[in-house]
Amino acid sequence: MNKLRLTLDTWLGHLVVSILAAMTLNVIWQVASRYLLKMPSSFTDELARYLLIWLGLFGAAYASGQGHHLSIDLLVNRLSPRQKRRVNVVIYCCVILFAASVMVVGGLRLVYLTFALNQTSAALDLPLGVVYAALPASGLLVVAYKVMDILDDPDPKRRRMFVKG
Repeated sequence: MNKLRLTLDTWLGHLVVSILAAMTLNVIWQVASRYLLKMPSSFTDELARYLLIWLGLFGAAYASGQGHHLSIDLLVNRLSPRQKRRVNVVIYCCVILFAASVMVVGGLRLVYLTFALNQTSAALDLPLGVVYAALPASGLLVVAYKVMDILDDPDPKRRRMFVKG
């Protein structure tokens, strides 16, 4: 499980950094074409919007996997390790339920609907289903991370290590 998590962390981290870099270059080109060349680019505004959507969704999945998501742990920190583990499992199950139902199932329905209606973006002429595919994909990543969190035994004496070292 640790090797899978490490691979997923690395891949998703690179994806988020790549999206941010692409968004930065896109906005720099937008400013340069508008003010230096006096010929504003027509696609940059729309591309920046779509990259921001992808950055937010995949960044949230990455933050969830790293345990950097927003949480109120005032009461949980006062519990014993065993009680804390139980509360965390309940919380992870709620997150899995939300991500699976809203992000994955709802996202797949949205993607299907936009492909069925043949909706495309105005400037890029890109199928909107491609843009919205980030929703179920990030939902699957959140579900995968939370399942790994549930299966990961916090006691190092009982933990099975799949990675040597």
